[in-house]
This record gives sequence, structure tokens and C-alpha cells, in this order.
Amino acid sequence: FMVLFICFVGGLIHIYAAAYMSDDKGYGKFFFYFNLFLSSMLLLVLADGPLIMFIGWEGVGLCSYLLIGFWFTNDSYASAAKKAFVMNRIGDLGFLLGVFLIFTTFGSIEFAKVFPLAANMMPGAATLTLITVLLFIGACGKSAQLPLFTRLPDAMAGPTPVSALIHA
Repeated sequence: FMVLFICFVGGLIHIYAAAYMSDDKGYGKFFFYFNLFLSSMLLLVLADGPLIMFIGWEGVGLCSYLLIGFWFTNDSYASAAKKAFVMNRIGDLGFLLGVFLIFTTFGSIEFAKVFPLAANMMPGAATLTLITVLLFIGACGKSAQLPLFTRLPDAMAGPTPVSALIHA
């Protein structure tokens, strides 16, 4: 479902972006970043474990930085990109710590191996709670949720199709 959703929404935004960016000198560069963003999103949702998921996660963060700061000659746009980059790194730290804790707790980072082992643990166990909180911090950073939401208004600095893609 998520693959279909990403491809459908990404396709609609591509159609809009082709016309919107047609006169921009960085047309090719824009679509390179744009398609790298979509590829990273697909890798993220198709991952069989948190390590591969993190690679897609980092790709989305990198492309957010590149696309928000696409018109980097404007100082406020460049600052907005830097702010998004920093907020993403805070979330990434939480996510990485969660992945390390998953590996040390379960001895694996494959979802198919970890989920059955986690299901056998006592509900509310401190380790499970900490893993969940760390992964949640990662999600907050990537999706600009409270308290790591301060970059969200600045995401409008990039071309309009970027805002549509990031917010979708």
C-alpha cells in the first residue's frame, strides 16, 4: 500500500513539478534530487529491518536538505535547509540509538526475527519502552513533530513541489 501511495502521490507531484520548474535553470538538478527523495522513501518502506530503513531514512533527510535549500543563493532559504538538516540529525540520533538497542537486546535487526522475540517480552518492559521512545524521537525528527517541528514552516523555502512532496 505504501509503495503504491508513494508512487501515486509522487507521480502527481512530478506532473505538477514539470510545469512549475520548466523555466528554472536547475531543472535537471531539481529532478535528480526529487527522484532521489522518492527512491529513498521507497527504500524506507520496503526495508526488512531498521538498518536498511535507516539508509532510506538518511536519504530522505539529505534530499529534504537539498530540496529545501534548492535556491541556496537566498540566505534565508539556505538557513532553512540548515535548520531542517539539524532537526533531522537530532531525530536520527534517537533512531540510531534505538537500532543499537534493538540489536543488543534481540541479537538481530531483521523485523522478522525481532518482532516475535519482542512479542514474548513482558508488556511495559523498560527495554521495550526505551526502544519505542528512541524510535519515536527518530520519527519526530523526520516528520517534524513536537518538539522537533520548528523546521516545518521553513520547509516552504524550497520550490512549491518540494513542499507538497515533503508534507505528503
